[in-house]
Amino acid sequence: MPQINIQFYKTQYAEFILGSFNNQLCLLDFRYRKMRHILDQKLKVHLKADFIEQDTPLLKETRNQINEYIMGERKQFDLPILMQGSELEKNVWRLLMQLQYGQTTTYQDLSNSINREANLNITEKMVASANGANCIALIIPCHRILGSNDELVGYGGGTNLKLKLLNLEQSLF
Repeated sequence: MPQINIQFYKTQYAEFILGSFNNQLCLLDFRYRKMRHILDQKLKVHLKADFIEQDTPLLKETRNQINEYIMGERKQFDLPILMQGSELEKNVWRLLMQLQYGQTTTYQDLSNSINREANLNITEKMVASANGANCIALIIPCHRILGSNDELVGYGGGTNLKLKLLNLEQSLF
């Protein structure tokens, strides 16, 4: 059976689970996230693979780039990623990746962007659901999405971590 190589990585911000498949990063998520089991199963089913705890050069480089990000030395990640999800989820994630370091947007603005580009009728709730299914945190920067009144809402790593990441990015301007 094919394998997803995983490693656990603890930083001063959070403890992550990292995963690579065919030399592409498919997982950079919070180890103790509420939906951890569901997202892991979804990933395993999509890739028809199982987890094995084994380091790879890509996972080492991922840890290096996470450190650079946390130290304020990296504003954009340069890693091959493998997004696993529905077309709607992938569309939302691609839009999220267009957000610049330190920039934020709202669920409403994101749904409006998708609707303009693809002539669809995507709701805020659908965007929020896609955002919640993201398992490549930091690189697909779902922490940069705010509620309609610019309030902190939902985040796989918790709203305290979301605030810390936003403050990290804002303080470096």
